[in-house]
Amino acid sequence: MQEKLLSEIQNAIKETISDKKIGIAFSGGVDSTLVSKICNDLGFDITLLTIGFPNSHDILFAKDVNKHLNYKHEILEIDEDFFDEIASKIGKKIKTDNLSWNENCIAFYHVAKLAQNLGITTVVTANGIDELFCGYNAYREAIEVGEENVLQLMDSKLENELKMMKAVNEVTSELSVRIIQPLLNEQFIKVAKTIPISEKISGKYDLIRKHIIRKLASEIGVPDISVKKRKKALQYGSMIHKAFLKSK
Repeated sequence: MQEKLLSEIQNAIKETISDKKIGIAFSGGVDSTLVSKICNDLGFDITLLTIGFPNSHDILFAKDVNKHLNYKHEILEIDEDFFDEIASKIGKKIKTDNLSWNENCIAFYHVAKLAQNLGITTVVTANGIDELFCGYNAYREAIEVGEENVLQLMDSKLENELKMMKAVNEVTSELSVRIIQPLLNEQFIKVAKTIPISEKISGKYDLIRKHIIRKLASEIGVPDISVKKRKKALQYGSMIHKAFLKSK
């Protein structure tokens, strides 16, 4: 099953990415590291892009993971002096009170800024894995009710993610950077939904989840510290969540 999943991820990447030179939004977690490894193995000219406040979890962890990978890796430390101004500007552009949307748009603005500084116009993300492979804690509650509940939550999460990434691209387009999510490709979504729920989450007390993704990552050489890493959302790992709440 992992072999078929790898093939489908490779296909999704090849079908959605036209540029040879790409950046990859990179936290060091299993999702972004898996996508980085596959893109590198497919022959793309990749640069890992990590953003966060100085000494944030994502910056420190991404550095540790890349000691094993040894890929090109660039880091942008968020400037606290300009954070409120950027957050306000983005808020006016996307016009939503949704906290997650605002924080993700701020995060990807900084990713795009880093990419722009490096002359990279295409940034690839691993968005879609958490939605399709039960990465969120909410799936633990859903599985207790039953698999039908898991599938309903999955559809809701996917709908939100697709809309949010459109908002993200509205923000990053002013920097002439496109954010691409191969694993939110319609064909890949169809395939991922056919994978048994039991391959993704084992039950209410499953704190790790995304088991088939982790198995695949391990098989293709993703570092063990990344494979076993529990989820930490971008806005928390970068410390944007904390800064955003303080700015309001």
